[in-house]
Amino acid sequence: MLRFYTWPGAWLSLGHHQQELPGRWTRLEQRGALQRVRRPSGGGGVLHAGGLTYALIWPHAPRSRRQAYQATSQWLVEGFAKLGVTLQAGEAEATAGSAHCFASSTSADLMDGNRSKRIGSAQFWRRGHLLQHGEIVLQPPAALWRDLFQSDPPSPLEGLTREPIVAALKDALPLLWPGLSWMPHQLETSQWDEIRKQVSLYRVFGDGSSSSNPEACIDATACTRGKPNG
Repeated sequence: MLRFYTWPGAWLSLGHHQQELPGRWTRLEQRGALQRVRRPSGGGGVLHAGGLTYALIWPHAPRSRRQAYQATSQWLVEGFAKLGVTLQAGEAEATAGSAHCFASSTSADLMDGNRSKRIGSAQFWRRGHLLQHGEIVLQPPAALWRDLFQSDPPSPLEGLTREPIVAALKDALPLLWPGLSWMPHQLETSQWDEIRKQVSLYRVFGDGSSSSNPEACIDATACTRGKPNG
């Protein structure tokens, strides 16, 4: 299952194990500049604003995390190549402790021709099934980015909107799963109702704590059919 989506307003998603947060993040939320949620995956804080988020559920993914990252990176690289954008894997060592996901580019991430991190990805595994999601930075709000991370954002990706990016990435899917047909699917009303019920599970309070453990709320049965179907 592959999903593309955007966020209403500015949101900061925190990594599953991220606890020590800069005080300015809380102050920005108190001022109404953003809202916060916690991801089931690891890593540092990610600003979701002016970009595009992808989420891929991969049943029975390769057991090697590195191999799974390499496969999805190839898909993303080929998709953006169709749009004339060259991406390459980052080179930094994966280290814990950075509060800001886009502060460095590891081999799981993708940089553009200016060596700016353009796509940051993270993984969550459950019983051999993989959820990999990532943020594609398109038009980052420069002032808010600087307030959050005390650094300049990647330059805007000029001339590209979300629609052609989604189309190009869909066209590149056969590279990841040759011979597999993909079908569009709309969530049913009952599914949206269930999603709304679980929204509070990902809430982040002012001190950075969460109302629940989002990792425990993801049911692996969402991808038990063995192969993606949409």
